[in-house]
Amino acid sequence: MTDTGGPGIPVLYVNGHVATQKYWRHVITELGPGFRHITYDMRARGKSGTSADYSFETNVADVDAVLAARNVERALVIGWSYGAFVAAHWASRNPDRTVGTVLVEGAQPHDWIDEVDIEGMRKLWRRLGWLMPMMRAVGLGARMSADQMADSNIEAGEIARERVLGPVMDAITVPTRYVNASGSSLGSKGDEQERIRASLDKVVERNPNIEIHAKVPSNHGNILRKDFRTVAEAVRVVAELDRTPR
Repeated sequence: MTDTGGPGIPVLYVNGHVATQKYWRHVITELGPGFRHITYDMRARGKSGTSADYSFETNVADVDAVLAARNVERALVIGWSYGAFVAAHWASRNPDRTVGTVLVEGAQPHDWIDEVDIEGMRKLWRRLGWLMPMMRAVGLGARMSADQMADSNIEAGEIARERVLGPVMDAITVPTRYVNASGSSLGSKGDEQERIRASLDKVVERNPNIEIHAKVPSNHGNILRKDFRTVAEAVRVVAELDRTPR
């Protein structure tokens, strides 16, 4: 965990599924010392140890644990990919503790899990097992078994279902901005990723607190590296909308 401290609005960064806190370095540098930057690694990712529980609900609860450890009452929460789902759920449940949210290429209600070969997904993670040590060395992968990774991936698909995630997004009452990528991502086929992004049109129509800040040229995997300025801009927009005295 890292915490730059200072009097600025605390920004909590929630990582992608197998990513680490280092992915946010460009965004943090762009935002500068006017914000208080707090990063951490989810269980079994980066510098965090292993656990008996890697469930989505545990990852949401860990947001509370991180903020409590840093004595932070309210924060602006930003998440990328899997982290965007975590951020959206936490914000919907804790409006009084949330300055706002920025959701980068995630938390898009869509039943993509129905198009996935579940057994094929499990086999893919097993085939990737030998690569995990090398992936971890470059900030990817996790100290989880292939079956645990597959279960987590499948759980994410269930959480993304429109009937599950839609009500979560409808319940958000704080300023929320999406930053979407373009094109495909690792594992997606054809126009699948664009169809997933298109689901946000209904989200924005139903909830006036949520807007799409930008759609950038980079893809899902390199958005934090190539379009960090736009992501940082979305954070500034959300921060400026906060009217709660600090």
